[in-house]
Amino acid sequence: MISIKCPHCNVGLKVDEGKIPEGLDSFKCPKCKEEIPVSLVENKKAALSSTGNTVVLQKVIKKNGKLTVISDEDTAEQVFTLQEGIFIVGRKASVSNANICIETNDKSMSRNHLKIEVKKDAHGNLIHTISDNHSKNRTMYNGKYVEDGEVLVLKNNDEIVIGRTALRFNE
Repeated sequence: MISIKCPHCNVGLKVDEGKIPEGLDSFKCPKCKEEIPVSLVENKKAALSSTGNTVVLQKVIKKNGKLTVISDEDTAEQVFTLQEGIFIVGRKASVSNANICIETNDKSMSRNHLKIEVKKDAHGNLIHTISDNHSKNRTMYNGKYVEDGEVLVLKNNDEIVIGRTALRFNE
């Protein structure tokens, strides 16, 4: 929710960015019934450069992440879409709590190696975080080991290594 003021009567309004319809160029003030012109922007830099009586609204960008297993001699390429929720990533086995099971011969990958959590931020955008799930051989994130209890926010093209298997995160 963002707070705006009607440029005609100065009444304070709350707007839920997640409910902004495509193609919206104005809406009526509930108090004075005057049209309030709006401009939807894709990023905050554009919002900061606005002038005049046009109200600038930040468009919510909800992106499901994608986890791609990079193929090697032990593992074929596999792609997993990350919806909102908690995911345990690990080697496919008959005894495992993982809900993203990677088919691999990489025995250095734990059956419950990595935890990924996908949740909405205050603006409704999806945030993807990772943490090591107490794996025996640890997790690497962009070339550095993830420490116990450390939670990291994933960004586009981040590389994760579990065991000897490389994964790529994309938005």
